Amino acid sequence: MLSGKDRGKKGKVLAVFPETNKADVEGLNLIKKAVKARQQGQKGQIIHKERAVSISSLGMICKSCNKVTRIGYRIEGDNKIRVCKKCEAEI
Repeated sequence: MLSGKDRGKKGKVLAVFPETNKADVEGLNLIKKAVKARQQGQKGQIIHKERAVSISSLGMICKSCNKVTRIGYRIEGDNKIRVCKKCEAEI
């Protein structure tokens, strides 16, 4: 996460929503939500739930240099390959 209240934290992307440019990230941007009891004898509770974050506030982590990086492209023959801008390794 590059910005916001969870800046510097890492998480796994659970879902991406291209129409709104947002993504759900595991363990980031948590909110507390009050849930009412649905059945007789069941208690209401407060749960922690992930909210969608703007994709612009997320960064990609390169597996070879283990740093947050931007992504570039390299064309080899007919293939377009994603590469790390910092160490030029394939992603």
